[in-house]
Amino acid sequence: MAARGAFDEIWGHGGPAAPRAEFAALSQWIAETPAAELQRRQQSAEATFRQLGITFAVYGDSDAAERIIPFDIVPRVFLPDEWSRLSEGLEQRVLAINAFLEDIYGERRILKEGVIPEELIYLNDQFRPEVDGVRPPHGIWAHICGIDLVRTGPDEFFVLEDNARTPSGVSYMLENREAMIRLCPELFRDFRVAPVDSYPDMLLQTMRSVAPGGGNARPVCVVLTPGHFNSAYYEHSFLADSMGIELVEPVDIVVDDDVVYMQTIAGRVRVDVIYRRIDDDYLDPLAFRPDSMLGVPGLIAAYRAGNVAIINAPGNGIADDKAIYSYMPEIVRFYSGGEVKLPNVETYRCREPQALKYVLDNLADLVVKLVDGSGGYGMLVGPTATKAQIEEFRAALVAEPHRYIAQPTLALSTVPTMVEAGLAPRHVDFRPFVLTGSEGVRVVPGGLTRVALREGSLVVNSSQGGGTKDSFVLLENGPAQGQSQGQGA
Repeated sequence: MAARGAFDEIWGHGGPAAPRAEFAALSQWIAETPAAELQRRQQSAEATFRQLGITFAVYGDSDAAERIIPFDIVPRVFLPDEWSRLSEGLEQRVLAINAFLEDIYGERRILKEGVIPEELIYLNDQFRPEVDGVRPPHGIWAHICGIDLVRTGPDEFFVLEDNARTPSGVSYMLENREAMIRLCPELFRDFRVAPVDSYPDMLLQTMRSVAPGGGNARPVCVVLTPGHFNSAYYEHSFLADSMGIELVEPVDIVVDDDVVYMQTIAGRVRVDVIYRRIDDDYLDPLAFRPDSMLGVPGLIAAYRAGNVAIINAPGNGIADDKAIYSYMPEIVRFYSGGEVKLPNVETYRCREPQALKYVLDNLADLVVKLVDGSGGYGMLVGPTATKAQIEEFRAALVAEPHRYIAQPTLALSTVPTMVEAGLAPRHVDFRPFVLTGSEGVRVVPGGLTRVALREGSLVVNSSQGGGTKDSFVLLENGPAQGQSQGQGA
């Protein structure tokens, strides 16, 4: 069962017999397609994913080093007016994130005016003095953002997290759509679904748009991967292949006189833009961790010299920090001058004594997270935690309160999902992808819906047993995906 009172995005609060009026046709498709047929199609999609090698690794799990993320055949659907509101809010938020990063590595007006405490920046592990005073090409720091959203009702959307470092999952967005077009073509005849298969072209256009001035007329762009042992290696190779650019490892890159080159069998080729999938710590052993075997020596010097664009920019991980997240409403207002269009989930900063006392008194009812955590690790979900887990977190909070934030346990929306017993509501979140280049901000009309497959679970992360769904954005008018795009991406 889903959480009591949870809003189902297809069935509303009325269940399968009384779906939301806008989704009566989709609910009818679900009801009229035999469960065995839905299961067959789902298994066919997962077999294809396995054959293509669409996997992720779970570090430290010797039983399953490579897994596919379970796929669910029932799509999640956004109405045109819903998507319009979300897009406006996402654009506002990403513009504020970029302005914030530009400011804290520059004039620091937001600190001088006391909007956020200085220690949240200067004592933050994600603040990188190595790039202090650097202005990336075109002043853009967060070129690719994955903003995690949750929903609690028909019109209630909240930002759960900001992912501005190396947000992953876009390959699943594209492969899920391909699978749905192949296995459920009738849905694309009946619904006008916005295509997502232009994402690689949009990403390449974004990369080229931020190339340093004075470089090649046709900038050379590459995807930099730490290698095939990385948990998201499939995505790295998928994106490079989709964009028609080189996938390179650090050994393929050399920096000479603050200029970056790719070593090829035909000789050196100057590189203008690097989409890096390596964390700051390991990016350049001369600037960050000297023991890094994954980095490119001299890369940050070339970046500081303005000879290469790095996507996303080094140092922008501070915008991912959950303590900074708690100030995002103030940050958005400070840089936009307007009210926040996409609100945060209510957040308690455990570094503040009054908030810490409240959290300690209510641990069984709250979700507690590390400010620099990700992937569902280092998190307590109070209502489903054991007494021992709660006491363990209580001790950790008392010892290092500044490392944690807490949030109320929300009744996340659900979407009908295929489970062993048939169709049942399961909780979902959503990661849309927002691209920012020199030509502006573009919100991809779709995203990654993650679903908590375990009954009653609110944890959707793939590393914690979650799955994915395709995310339909319905068009107000114009051709549907099946009409304009044929077989899609």
